[in-house]
Amino acid sequence: MSALHGWSAAELSAAYASRKLSPLEATRALLARIADWEPRLNAMYRVAREAALEQARASEARWRTGKPLSPLDGVPLTIKENIHTRGDPAPIGTRANEDAPPQPEDAPPAARVREAGCVILGKSTMPDYGMLSSGLSSLHGVTRNPWRLDRNPSGSSSGAAAAAAAGYAPLHLGTDIGGSLRLPAAHCGIFALKPSLGRVPIYPPYMGRVAGPMTRTVADAALLLSVLARPDARDFMSLPVDELKSGLEPLAAKGRKIGFLSDMRVGMPVHREVRAATEAAARALERAGAHVEETQSFLSAEMLDGMCRFFEARSYNELAQLAAAKKAKVLPFVTEWCTWRAAGFSGRDVMQAYGWVMAMREAAVAACRRYDFVLSPTSPVLSYAAEHAAPSNDPRNALPHIAFTVPYSMSEQPAASVNWTYSADRLPIGIQIVGRRFDDAGVLSLARTIEALRPAQRPWPEP
Repeated sequence: MSALHGWSAAELSAAYASRKLSPLEATRALLARIADWEPRLNAMYRVAREAALEQARASEARWRTGKPLSPLDGVPLTIKENIHTRGDPAPIGTRANEDAPPQPEDAPPAARVREAGCVILGKSTMPDYGMLSSGLSSLHGVTRNPWRLDRNPSGSSSGAAAAAAAGYAPLHLGTDIGGSLRLPAAHCGIFALKPSLGRVPIYPPYMGRVAGPMTRTVADAALLLSVLARPDARDFMSLPVDELKSGLEPLAAKGRKIGFLSDMRVGMPVHREVRAATEAAARALERAGAHVEETQSFLSAEMLDGMCRFFEARSYNELAQLAAAKKAKVLPFVTEWCTWRAAGFSGRDVMQAYGWVMAMREAAVAACRRYDFVLSPTSPVLSYAAEHAAPSNDPRNALPHIAFTVPYSMSEQPAASVNWTYSADRLPIGIQIVGRRFDDAGVLSLARTIEALRPAQRPWPEP
């Protein structure tokens, strides 16, 4: 049973149904896997060992009587720290909130997986306020990349991505507002879907903020999404139910029109190995019969800077409300990042920034209109030093690496990162698939096709 950390959710579910394996056996094996890796990775904020074993026993009884709550009943998963779970604090990654009280109820994504009978192993780590593409947190410390412990898993769903790559569980829940699902997926060699806004209800809802699946396989992500994508009255932007049945099947590439966006030409320059990997993926789709057309960047420096200023203003507003003693506990990088300009913003400055965000949203939708899908790098760079707060590690230029991801957060389109290959240093390189708004099933299906077309994958890292 020591190899259970490599089993997919689909394989575990089938084994439960045939009684070849029990949820209790799987849960024990994965808790042991966490114990093996965690001293090196620091991917978990809380490990709920006893509660997980209790949930696994209850699931085992349901499978024994032929009454599982769902196909995912008894399948273990982790949940990002900022997704509220009943009885757990949610300090949002910062020591300023180290005294956060237990939450009284589950947020919508946590409620859905609990209703499905999933075994919640615990809560994964994140950086302060989720506003860094890093595993660095004033509360949690440094979360590391399993592929190389001196490298960063990226963020803000840092713990979830590291846990997925390390085999803590087949299913993980993360969140995204500018790339926080896709960027760590790219740097940790896993799959992540940023759904269309509202596809997965979330609370509290906010412009661009989504929760989504992080897994080793596209099929597992589709299974998890089928549970998550159910309306919840707490999210006033939630979408009607879409069963997403086609999300489990590969998409025939023949005849599909795919835009190939190799360079945004703003933000950080694209690393040569990232560019080569994305070009290889485009050629593979072309050989499979897709019509691949190179498309030009739609993002301007003003749009990206407007997005940065909007995020700075939002975070500065939160920081300004803290008492001095709490403010001193926030990661200094975050404090400088959201203060150096935003402390002097006028109302006009903030509204100008918001205007550029809306312009970016409009431009992203228009740029995708001619295509079934758009293919691009997920991150322009390879994984960086584990102790860095961002790829640039410059608090006054902290977000130039989000140029490929943040436009689709604001445009509400589904976008996924799937691993394609590895760098000369054996670091994962993810590519991004963007679909038209609401076509989550199409993005999942094309990702299944890319899984089949990509080069042989390296074995998952071991502790």
